[in-house]
Amino acid sequence: MGTPHRSGAPKKSNDGARLIITTIIGVVFGFFVGVSFPSVLVTKLNLPSSLLSSIDVAIIDENLSIKRKYPETRGPGDIPKIYVPTNPRGAELLPPGIVVSESDFYLRRLWGEPSEDLKIKPKYLVTFTVGFDQRKNIDAAVKKFSEDFTILLFHYDGRTSEWDQFEWSKRAIHVSVKKQTKWWYAKRFLHPDIVAAYDYIFIWDEDLGVEHFNAEKYIQLVKKHGLEISQPGLEPNNGLTWQMTKRRGNSEVHKVTEEKPGWCSDPHLPPCAAFVEIMAPVFSREAWRCVWHMIQNDLVHGWGLDFALRRCVQPAHEKIGVVDSQWVVHQVIPSLGNQVRERCRSEWAQFQTRLANADKAYLAQMAKG
Repeated sequence: MGTPHRSGAPKKSNDGARLIITTIIGVVFGFFVGVSFPSVLVTKLNLPSSLLSSIDVAIIDENLSIKRKYPETRGPGDIPKIYVPTNPRGAELLPPGIVVSESDFYLRRLWGEPSEDLKIKPKYLVTFTVGFDQRKNIDAAVKKFSEDFTILLFHYDGRTSEWDQFEWSKRAIHVSVKKQTKWWYAKRFLHPDIVAAYDYIFIWDEDLGVEHFNAEKYIQLVKKHGLEISQPGLEPNNGLTWQMTKRRGNSEVHKVTEEKPGWCSDPHLPPCAAFVEIMAPVFSREAWRCVWHMIQNDLVHGWGLDFALRRCVQPAHEKIGVVDSQWVVHQVIPSLGNQVRERCRSEWAQFQTRLANADKAYLAQMAKG
C-alpha cells in the first residue's frame, strides 16, 4: 500500500521539469525565429498579389530603429508612374535621370568599358559634301584639321569605300545618299542635339583651296573676336564673290564693308555687314541650333539663307564676320547645270516669301494679343 505513494512523487516531479524545459526551449526557439524573420523575403512566399497588397507588415530590425511597410516596397517588374513635362518632347514618361537628349559622332568600340572608348573627344566638327573626283582636294583640306576635329563626309555620288586609300578616312564618318545637296544633308544629319558635343561646326563645299588656312589658328581668331557665325576670307581674284567675303591683307578679321551704292539700306545689314556666304560657313553650337531650325526641309540649295543668318545672333553686325588672316580659294568647280540653277533662283524667291509671310503672321498675332 505504501509503495505506490512513494513512487508517485518523483513521477510528478519529472513531468514538471520536462514541461519547464520544453517551455524554455520553445521560448528560445521562438526568439530566434523572430529575430531572423526580417531576413526572410516575403516576396518568396507564393501569396496572391491581391492578398499582399492588403497586408500591412511591420518589420522591426535588430536595433528597433527602422520601421518599414511592405506595400511601399516595389518589385523588380514594377514601373513607377512618371510624367515630366520638362523632359524633351516624347520623353515625358521617363525619369529625368535616364534621359540622354544629346549625342555626337564619336566612334565607339564594341568591347571593354564604355568609359575607356575615347582617348580624346574632338571639340569641333567639319563636314564636306563630296564626290570621289575631288578626293585630292578633300585630302588636302582634311589634313588642315587636327585630331580636335571630327571629320564627316556626305557622299553625293555613292562612292565611300574607295576613300579608304586615305588613312584619315578610316576614322571619318561617311554618310552616303546619292545626288543630294549640302543643306539637304545638314537638315537631316546635323540636328543640334546630334552635334551638341562640338563647339563649332564647319559646313564646307568640296572646291576650296586651303593652302593658306590653318584650322587651329582660325578657331583662335573666331574666339578672340567673338564670332558666332564666320567664314575664312576668299581670295579676291578667284571667281565672283561679295565685297564682304573678300579677304583683306591688313587685318585678322573684318565685320563690315562697303558695297555698290544702293545695295545696303543700312551699314549694319547684309551684304555690308552681318553676312557670310554659304560655301564655307562656320557656326558656333548656339548659332547652329537656330540656323538648323531655319533651314527649310524642301528648299535644298540654301540660296537666300546667307542673308537671313543674322536673325540667329544678336547683335549680328558684331557676331558675324570674315577671318582674313586664314583664307581659302574658291575654285568654282562647275557642278550645277542650267536646270538646277533655275531651281536655285526659284528657291531663293520662295525662301524670301516664306520668311516675309512668317514675319507678318507673327506680328499680326502679337498685335491681337
